[in-house]
Amino acid sequence: MQGPTAAELSQRAPSGKRSQRMRDILAQLAAADAVVSIDELTTRLAVSAPTIRRDLADLDDLGLVLRTHGGARAIDARDEVPVRFRDTQFRDAKRRIARRVADMIPAGPYAIALSGGTTTAAVAKELSNRSELTIVTNSLTTATEIASRPNLQVIMTGGLVRSSSFEAVGALAENTFSAINVGTAILGTDGISASGGATTHDEREARTNLAMVTHAQRVIVVADGSKVGRVTLARMADLGQIHDLVTDASADPAELERLAAADIAVHVVAL
Repeated sequence: MQGPTAAELSQRAPSGKRSQRMRDILAQLAAADAVVSIDELTTRLAVSAPTIRRDLADLDDLGLVLRTHGGARAIDARDEVPVRFRDTQFRDAKRRIARRVADMIPAGPYAIALSGGTTTAAVAKELSNRSELTIVTNSLTTATEIASRPNLQVIMTGGLVRSSSFEAVGALAENTFSAINVGTAILGTDGISASGGATTHDEREARTNLAMVTHAQRVIVVADGSKVGRVTLARMADLGQIHDLVTDASADPAELERLAAADIAVHVVAL
């Protein structure tokens, strides 16, 4: 039997409440590093057994857990939240961040590059009514969202698609970004800090985004407050390559001061 298509997975995007519960299930399985029974999950999450079974069935279809008799175990114990669950996190903050970034993009003919991520996807939506704008992206979700807009020119990179983020990575994506010059690169991130720069969970994604950053005249990092001060596995950009950070008022003020001291223009939107 064939697994779900990308369109079916998109349509299956969970509600905010269910998304949080599925993240909690993934966290429980990752922490246990072993099979966790349905009975244990119902007790810990205070929901019914049929609810847990439905969640586990969908997580299994998405390739995130391996179901066993009476329970499940994690396939890959990691901190990265799959993109289909991330869309419900910090949604208002991401919209405000996106509006601020859209205001920073000059009018008229202009080219930007967008990495993957829900915040950069929100930026793309804010820019979707602009004319004379070229958007280069390695994100399947972003390209799908804006490709039907006749007023935009959308360039999609090639590459190997990561199942957790729907981003194309690797040599094909890197070569596309290296072959073009853009006015502004808008970089989503899993963490940004004065000690680690802009980082992500996957080293292939980091290399692809570095190629994007290297060929941009200006680099804007977009990150909700939970990402500020956080350091993850692989560095995408050094502090010296970042011109602006757009975040929200929940970010750690001390960390924002350290980033500002590194000559990064810090823009904070209200919650």
